Amino acid sequence: MKNLKIHTIETAPAASKESLEQSLKAFGMVPNLHGVLAESPGLLEAYKQLHEWFVNASFNADELTVVWQTINVEHECHYCVPAHTGIAKMMKVDDAITDALRNETVLPSEKLEVLRETTLEIVRQRGRLTGATREKFFSVGYENKHLLDIILGLSQKVISNYVNHLAETPVDNGFVKFKWEKSVATH
Repeated sequence: MKNLKIHTIETAPAASKESLEQSLKAFGMVPNLHGVLAESPGLLEAYKQLHEWFVNASFNADELTVVWQTINVEHECHYCVPAHTGIAKMMKVDDAITDALRNETVLPSEKLEVLRETTLEIVRQRGRLTGATREKFFSVGYENKHLLDIILGLSQKVISNYVNHLAETPVDNGFVKFKWEKSVATH
C-alpha cells in the first residue's frame, strides 16, 4: 500500500506551495494535516476556506469548539481531537468544556449540551433531525443559521477527519501533550 505523504513547502505540488507558505506564516510551522492535504491542492484550499468560513460564522469560541470536537470525537480522529484541544486553549475555552467533549460527559451548560446533541444527531443521521431535537435546539436560542453552520463545520471536519484516518497523520509536536483515544466504555 502506498502511504500518503506529508509534504513540505519544497516537496509539495506547485499549486500547494503558496498555501503551505501561508500556513507557515500563520502557525510558525506547516501542520502535518496541511502537509498531507497539499497532495491535492484543491482539497487543501477547500479545507482552509471552510475553516475560515466556519470560524467567522454564527458561533462563539465555545460553540465552535463544541461542534468541532463533537465531530472529531464521533469520528475518532486521533489527530483532530488533540489539535482542537490546543486550539480551544488558545481560544480561551474553559477546560471543563474541552474535557466534557473529549470524555463524552455532560457539558457545563444546557445550551452547549443541546448544540452537542444536535450536532451528533446530524452526523449520525446524515443530516436528519427529529422534531424533538429541532424544537429543543430552537428553544435554547439557536436559529436556522446555526443549523446550517453546523453543516459548514461538519464539511470541514469530514475533510480533516477522513484524511487523517487515511494518512494516519502524526499529531503535531505542539499538540502531542493532548493525545487522545476514544474510551472503550463509549464505543
